[in-house]
Amino acid sequence: MVTGEPSGARSLLRAALPAVPGLNLLPGVRKGPVSAFTGLAYARRRVEVRRSAVEQYAAVCGFPRKDTVPLPYPHLLAFGLHMAIMGDPAFPYPAIGTVHLENSITAHRAIGVGEVLDLETSVGAPRPHPKGSLLDFVTTATVGDETVWDETSTYLRRGRGDADAAGGLVVDGAPTGGVEWRLPADLGRRYARVSGDHNPIHLYPLTARALGFRRQIAHGMWTLARSVAAIENRLPDAVTVAVAFKRPVFLPGTVAFADTAEGGVHTFAMTDPRDGSPHLVGRATPV
Repeated sequence: MVTGEPSGARSLLRAALPAVPGLNLLPGVRKGPVSAFTGLAYARRRVEVRRSAVEQYAAVCGFPRKDTVPLPYPHLLAFGLHMAIMGDPAFPYPAIGTVHLENSITAHRAIGVGEVLDLETSVGAPRPHPKGSLLDFVTTATVGDETVWDETSTYLRRGRGDADAAGGLVVDGAPTGGVEWRLPADLGRRYARVSGDHNPIHLYPLTARALGFRRQIAHGMWTLARSVAAIENRLPDAVTVAVAFKRPVFLPGTVAFADTAEGGVHTFAMTDPRDGSPHLVGRATPV
């Protein structure tokens, strides 16, 4: 395991370099073969949850100011670990072209502002998917010997798939319609400032077009966070939220959000209000 204090921006750049022709052959940039990859783990120790950073994140994502952190917030503290893994020469794929497909977060209790966390992210060998290969980035946040939060971020690398492989998270009965939110053109830049995720597809029309999008798109983790913020006051402290990211949200734009609850389980969706097509579907289940 590698421990240290990775820089999100520097790690993002290093993770993207293998997608650049020519640079991808340089020592330290060139990727190892998929067949040789068995896994990696990176860690950060004694990470303080700072009130100023939490409040900036909460303001962008729609959470109220509290003395505990929003459910998805520790993901930001581990983002540099994700990028450090993707930038490691042993990791077989560049970050560019690796799609965040699903995310599952479990809070075992509320995390207080000011607490000090140890964070570890690990990833194993790819597993098959009908459209390519999946990689599960598993993150844990601990306080002493207590696991207080964990997450699995599942990424898809498109390529030769396995038609018999499982297709991923299915959320039956996801609602449509509901409250509408107008999202500004600079939302991706605002979220990048608080999260450290400066992926060009989220920033400007020009940078997004360079990577195949007609204009910039919202971060998937912002859509997760905004959805959780809408139902947070109805969720227990110990809860699992699992989502599947569907279609991108182009900025500026309008989305609809709806939530239903039965037996303490919330089923929710962020959709296109014009036709009901999903951007995100999810489920929140008490632990």
